[in-house]
Amino acid sequence: MRLPATALLLLALALPAQAETDPATIKAIEATAYDYVDGQLEGDAARVARALHPDLAKRAVRATPDKDEVLGLRRMSKDELVELTRQGVLKTPKEKWDRSVRVLDVTGNVAVARVETPWFVDYFHMGRFGDRWVIVNAMWQPKKQG
Repeated sequence: MRLPATALLLLALALPAQAETDPATIKAIEATAYDYVDGQLEGDAARVARALHPDLAKRAVRATPDKDEVLGLRRMSKDELVELTRQGVLKTPKEKWDRSVRVLDVTGNVAVARVETPWFVDYFHMGRFGDRWVIVNAMWQPKKQG
């Protein structure tokens, strides 16, 4: 259903305005996301580990679900992701790095960010614990290669 322009304007006026986020907060969120992605590209397992909550839930929608799963997800824990990094699965020469981080929203102690590399797109739910931001949930989508 498509809303007329006047309805969209009224809806926009009814929504609360998003407060400006402190630039230092944005930088801290970006730094955590870059620890995650750059750590993978460097093969630095410790750098990746520090960006992740111990109870990380990393998931991707399965293109072909298992026969027992109607809504199939590929699941990965913090330990699995750190081990894959240790093995150098995504290790890439620095001159081939093409990655970005965009903070999409911040409300209090939670944030949403989008990370993109030549191989995948990740959407992060992040939490602030004291002065530290970490990735709590991640949904990712591999990119077609070639």
